[in-house]
Amino acid sequence: MAERPEDTAPEAQATGRRMTAGRLILIVAAALGLGAAVGFAGVYGIAGGERNANAGAVAGAPAASADEAGLTDGRCARASEVARTLAPFAKGEVAAFAPTLTPRRVPELAFQDGAGKPVTLADVGGGGLRLVNIWATWCAPCRKEMPALDRLQAELGAKGGDSQPGFEVVALNVDTRDADKPRTFLNEIGVKSLAYYADPKADSFQRLRAVGRGFGLPTTLLVDAKGCEIGHMSGPAEWASEDALALLRAALKASAPAAGGAAAASGG
Repeated sequence: MAERPEDTAPEAQATGRRMTAGRLILIVAAALGLGAAVGFAGVYGIAGGERNANAGAVAGAPAASADEAGLTDGRCARASEVARTLAPFAKGEVAAFAPTLTPRRVPELAFQDGAGKPVTLADVGGGGLRLVNIWATWCAPCRKEMPALDRLQAELGAKGGDSQPGFEVVALNVDTRDADKPRTFLNEIGVKSLAYYADPKADSFQRLRAVGRGFGLPTTLLVDAKGCEIGHMSGPAEWASEDALALLRAALKASAPAAGGAAAASGG
């Protein structure tokens, strides 16, 4: 005997409810998975080939442009000239390095030195270029690149002179809870050449983030003696590699005073 529609309606309705619930669970799971992936990429700054795009849109609010933040500065024209000479060197291990072609000043960054004394970025670096690297112990790529940054400092670190700018890796830790953890980590991996700098309130990272230079960790900027940005990178790099050394040596050469730069060019 054929079943009447009203006899099958309850069963059909139950089946429909089960199917709807199943689809809802799949949608929620997919959304959670996507959110986790995006969060991971944002925190660690390792979004592949596009990791150096200006990641200004954080938490739905676009970061201020350099103009809006008052960071565009004609006095930084020289830094932009240096940046243009570095484009051919942004390859291999430092292919993600982005030269800053518009004259731009880095926000004032305040933090502490190894003795806990308040300092600013202008106080460190020996009167030359600073490779400012923002890192934390909870950031796995940051931990991985610390030995390379230590070797870089040992290789290129120097005070500035009449014919050659100085150079310092300013590795700025932004752990906000356990102040001893970063020091312990650096001691455990045998860091010898890097000076210790810390910003336990992470104010520096937030200031950079507000102008599109601190989307994730690690964040690295190449800054000249005047506080002008030469280039930047989001994400980790092998900073002791030949590619990185070639880029930074080129930056030092291009940043040298006119007479020294001319002599270097005629000699090389």
